[in-house]
Amino acid sequence: MILPCDAVLLDVDGTLVDSTPLVERAAREWAAEYGIDPDEFLSDAHGRRTADRVADFLPPEQVGEATARLDALESTGTDGITALPGAVDLLTGMNGLPSAFVTSMGREQLELRARAAGVPLPPVVITAEDVQDGKPDPSGYLRAAGHLGVAPARCVVIEDAPAGVAAGRAAGATVLAVLTSHPPEVLTAADHVVENLTRVTAAPDGLRLAAG
Repeated sequence: MILPCDAVLLDVDGTLVDSTPLVERAAREWAAEYGIDPDEFLSDAHGRRTADRVADFLPPEQVGEATARLDALESTGTDGITALPGAVDLLTGMNGLPSAFVTSMGREQLELRARAAGVPLPPVVITAEDVQDGKPDPSGYLRAAGHLGVAPARCVVIEDAPAGVAAGRAAGATVLAVLTSHPPEVLTAADHVVENLTRVTAAPDGLRLAAG
C-alpha cells in the first residue's frame, strides 16, 4: 500500500523513541511529592504536553512550578531510552521526502532523548514551546506543515497516542498509527495502523506500507 504525500510529520516519544522507563520513574517520584495517584496521572499523560497533564491535577498557580519539577526529574538521565523498531531506518531513508518532528516534549528533552536513542533530528522540529495549545490541538502539525511549505492535507502524520492521532486528523492530514504504546482499539480514529515502523519505507511520492 502507498500513502501518497508531500511530507511526513512524526511524533517522537512512543513513535520513534521509547523513554517509558525514564518517564514512569520520574512521574512516580513527582506524583508522590504532590500527593497525586501516579497511575491515574500516567493513564492519559502519553502524547500530551507535561503542563497540560499537570493542569488536570493542580490549580493554575501551581502548574508552572510543578511542571518544571517534573521536567527536571525527567532530565536527570537517559537510562532505558532506545529507538523504536524501524525508526532510524525510516529517518535515514526518506529518499528526498521532507519530514518534521512534532512533539509534546520541550526542546531540551527532545534533544537529550534523540541523542540517547541515536535518532537524527530533521531541520524542522516543533516542540512544546512552539505552540500555545498542545495535542490534541492541531497547532503543532499545522505549524510544521507551514514550515515545510506543504498543505496539511498532503501530509502523513505518524503517531502512537490518541491525543496525537486526534491532532493529526484535526490538521487535515492522513494519520498512520503505530501500536508501540497503545492497543488498536484506542487508535481507531487513525486512517491506517501498523505494528511498528519496520513496515514503513519512504519514497519521493509518499510512504509505502509493507503487508503484514
